[in-house]
Amino acid sequence: MHLSFPTEVYALAAAGGFLTTLLSLPLWRRWCRRTGLVDDPGHRKIHAEPIPLAGGLAVFTGLALPLAVAVLALRVGWLDTTTVQTLNHGFERRSWQLVALLAGALGMVTLGWADDRYELRPALKFAGQVAVGIMVAASGVRITLFVPSLAFSFAVTVLWLVALTNAFNFMDNMNGLCAGLGLIAAFCFGMKAAVAGQFLVALMAFLTAGALLGFLPYNFPRASTFLGDAGSHLVGYLLGVLAILPHFFTRANRSALAVLNPLLILAVPLADMVWVVALRWRAGRPFYVGDTNHLSHRLLRRGCAPTRAVLVIWLLAALTGALAFY
Repeated sequence: MHLSFPTEVYALAAAGGFLTTLLSLPLWRRWCRRTGLVDDPGHRKIHAEPIPLAGGLAVFTGLALPLAVAVLALRVGWLDTTTVQTLNHGFERRSWQLVALLAGALGMVTLGWADDRYELRPALKFAGQVAVGIMVAASGVRITLFVPSLAFSFAVTVLWLVALTNAFNFMDNMNGLCAGLGLIAAFCFGMKAAVAGQFLVALMAFLTAGALLGFLPYNFPRASTFLGDAGSHLVGYLLGVLAILPHFFTRANRSALAVLNPLLILAVPLADMVWVVALRWRAGRPFYVGDTNHLSHRLLRRGCAPTRAVLVIWLLAALTGALAFY
């Protein structure tokens, strides 16, 4: 099969993620109902009946299955020579990193699934997040910030991944909010990597964006399924990784400020997390105990309907993400 590289390959990745998530979600939803993996109505919840927590499982499927098909296509010669040579070069250079990143994604989904099912103690959940972060850093996917220290690089990378995981977990408080923010950020990272000619990173980002887009019809504006902690952990982890993988400091952009691009693209979930953690700390409450001080809740108190509040936050995220390109 001949593809126009790289545009059609990016489109194929996004379409693969979208269709796989879209088609697999009903299967996961039935499995969740059968096994009791549902979110029951209760405190601070607006749904009146149990909702399956199938989103994270479907999104992970939307990542893993297209990647497996892509590797098979490269091995058996389904694609044209130019595409095969270019992608094989990237896969060979980053093969172990890709394995580690997928293992980390599976680890986050498993950790979130366990929390959905058994309500893990915060310390145990945090330890699991740190363990995944250490594994990713050990694979060579690390933040340096121009500091020549391995210990510093490990510490900052783990801190970043744990922070992003929890930031998106915090933002999973309204239909479509977490997945939509993840979709916007993944698309921005994909465009950044594509412009810089970082093909493999762009493919991962567009695949992530497609998988999240495939989930949204089931979750927004009305929800027949939720991401669950499995999904919000996965989204936060993926965006944390996608913020590390691209080389923002390049020959074309040699300003040290280029490394601030991820902070602009992820400004909304990061700012919301810092805000609510600060409020909880000032009130003497544990930072991991939920409340209604998030940006989405404040918009509701100002008269926004839930759907409009989500759209406003999506627009804000798109605007801050767009700033990264200027």
